[in-house]
Amino acid sequence: MSATIDMMGDAMGTPAALIPGGSRDADAAEQVVAHVRGLIERGALRPGDRLDSERGLALHLGVSRTSVRAGLRWLAAMGVVQTRRGAGTFITDGPPTLVSEPLRLVAALHGLDLGGLFEVRRVLEAGTASLAAERATPEQIATISDEVTGMYSALHDPQTFLDYDLRFHRAVAAAANNPMLGAIIEAVAALFFEQRRATIERAHNLRESADMHRKIYQAIRARDAEGARAAMHEHVRLAQIAQASDDAPLPSGARS
Repeated sequence: MSATIDMMGDAMGTPAALIPGGSRDADAAEQVVAHVRGLIERGALRPGDRLDSERGLALHLGVSRTSVRAGLRWLAAMGVVQTRRGAGTFITDGPPTLVSEPLRLVAALHGLDLGGLFEVRRVLEAGTASLAAERATPEQIATISDEVTGMYSALHDPQTFLDYDLRFHRAVAAAANNPMLGAIIEAVAALFFEQRRATIERAHNLRESADMHRKIYQAIRARDAEGARAAMHEHVRLAQIAQASDDAPLPSGARS
């Protein structure tokens, strides 16, 4: 968990961005973050545990409640804590999550285009498919199969097809049984599918895409790690070509 906080801190800055005060207030907010991080690292706080109240944290740390709120908002933005109305603030339960906003900002800052995003996907998802072939449980394989079936049922409904597509990639990532890898892929996929939703209506051949997903599934089901890696790599490569084609402007005579 501490690695998550450190990494995301580099991407989004410090709690200073969340409070209007000067450096003293920022230092106090960072003290709240450091306190929670220390409790997590020592095992005193685990997923699902409830934090002390704002008042309790303020008294314990000797900071204002405004600083406590700023620190907790920063932790919430990183997916470390979540606030439940009327119940308090809790350490996030379930698999780890990384919010995509820091990646979106970094991509904008460094001019990462769609081609660069596809390159990231090829590197991450090909290896993940290979791990899924080695580690997937029968239940996880069945889930992947269900998403492929859903794609074929939605060949004439591009937006629904895209939903199945996203769930397929999530299912493959989950089948790798490495929660941190799954969280990274989820954050990257969120950026891609957010852009793809704007162009999916112009997709030329959804059946070809469904066939590629089925090939990945078949390799995973067959426990063929190298076959799954190659199939996923080829799928992402062809998806990049298809995306470029769908993004191309229509000839003037073809526009409505």
